[in-house]
Amino acid sequence: MSLINDLQWRHAVKAYDPTKKVSKENIDKIVEAARLAPTSSGLQPFRVIVVENQQLKEKMTANALNPDCMRECSHVIIFAAWNRYTAERIDRVYDFTTEERGLPQGRFVNYTNKLKSIYLDQPEEANFVHTARQTYLALGLALAQAAELKVDTTPVEGFDNKVIDEVLGLNELGLKSVSLMYVGYADNTRDWLGAMKKVRTPKDEFLVEFK
Repeated sequence: MSLINDLQWRHAVKAYDPTKKVSKENIDKIVEAARLAPTSSGLQPFRVIVVENQQLKEKMTANALNPDCMRECSHVIIFAAWNRYTAERIDRVYDFTTEERGLPQGRFVNYTNKLKSIYLDQPEEANFVHTARQTYLALGLALAQAAELKVDTTPVEGFDNKVIDEVLGLNELGLKSVSLMYVGYADNTRDWLGAMKKVRTPKDEFLVEFK
């Protein structure tokens, strides 16, 4: 029940203590949880970017719904998806996989050809819808890992994607920001949500069973 207890403990922090920093060891563990997340066909079509630099955080706050959280948290983690699938990106993943597993190159060529036939003819917007969805698997595991470490977090969509993409130069990397995760330690005097009861839909309403 430890994971359940950790998830009951966590909440979306509304104010951070800017004097408290999360250790590199714990940031590394959170990122590793995201890296190990399952993704469609194992393609990992996104990257995780960690920003601690205060000047960058200040620039990223433009048009954010809660700029103080972004400004005062210890680190901002950005989940940024591929703008689209390409043959090169698909081949690079599977070439690396076969090499790491000691398999002959081309072992998965039939499968990669199938993936290319599905994705390469799609418009970029359709590709991005799919790659963006994969990032939420990583975000969920990162939130869970942070909860186990008793590191406070806030999952965030209330920001200006264009600002984030421009400040971090994501377009040049073929990436687009999808969501953020603020990481740090709550300021208990200002984090109004921290003292409130955690509320979720009752199980008998949330769960639909077919037996």
